[in-house]
Amino acid sequence: MKPFLIAISILAISSCFAQDEPIQELDSLYKEDQFYAGVTYNLLDKRPIGVKQSGFSLGFHLGFIKDMPINERRNLAIGIGLGYSANSHNQNLLVSKSVSGDFNYSVVEGNNTYRKNNFSTHLIELPIEFRWRTSTPQDYNFWRIYAGFKLGYAFINTVKHKGDLGDFRYSDRGDFNDLQYGPTFSVGYNTWNLHIYYVLNPIFNGNAQLDNKQIDMKAIKIGLMFYIL
Repeated sequence: MKPFLIAISILAISSCFAQDEPIQELDSLYKEDQFYAGVTYNLLDKRPIGVKQSGFSLGFHLGFIKDMPINERRNLAIGIGLGYSANSHNQNLLVSKSVSGDFNYSVVEGNNTYRKNNFSTHLIELPIEFRWRTSTPQDYNFWRIYAGFKLGYAFINTVKHKGDLGDFRYSDRGDFNDLQYGPTFSVGYNTWNLHIYYVLNPIFNGNAQLDNKQIDMKAIKIGLMFYIL
């Protein structure tokens, strides 16, 4: 009988202490402030005749987005962020530089004549998103659809070539457009999200011409975006 009474006493005392412990309140004003990191496969749209992509053209993206809910349930929000993006484009469009400093454009025939031919860009980006999600104050695994617009400034453009024509590398803006902009779309569950970014303006400006025609190539970036609270 005594062990039973002792057990009841211990449970009663434990219950009293448990009742005195403060109950953690849910954050009714939660936000989805997020760091993001992503990897994309970079495609070239509107390529001139004869221009082909080769190998893997990759993009790496990271940054932070400030989340600003716009309804009481807080499943709708506007997101504004700041990020960095590095992109490569492997293809057979040769960009060479003349003695006078002008850039010349031609198509390299046969991929056995060169080991590397690409151009790369490094950008500071400003993403703006309209965000819908199924999150709640206590649920961090949720579905999301983020549609938005991204503005980027290319502060470094690099051209590389290694092949029968020689090895050379140029790192200046040249005929590249400094600004890139276009719509973005991300959809997924929890950390894993499909991401698409279509750049509306051409990679090169009006000075870049192939066979006396302006090069209107545009970038399409498709891959995965990871959002981290």
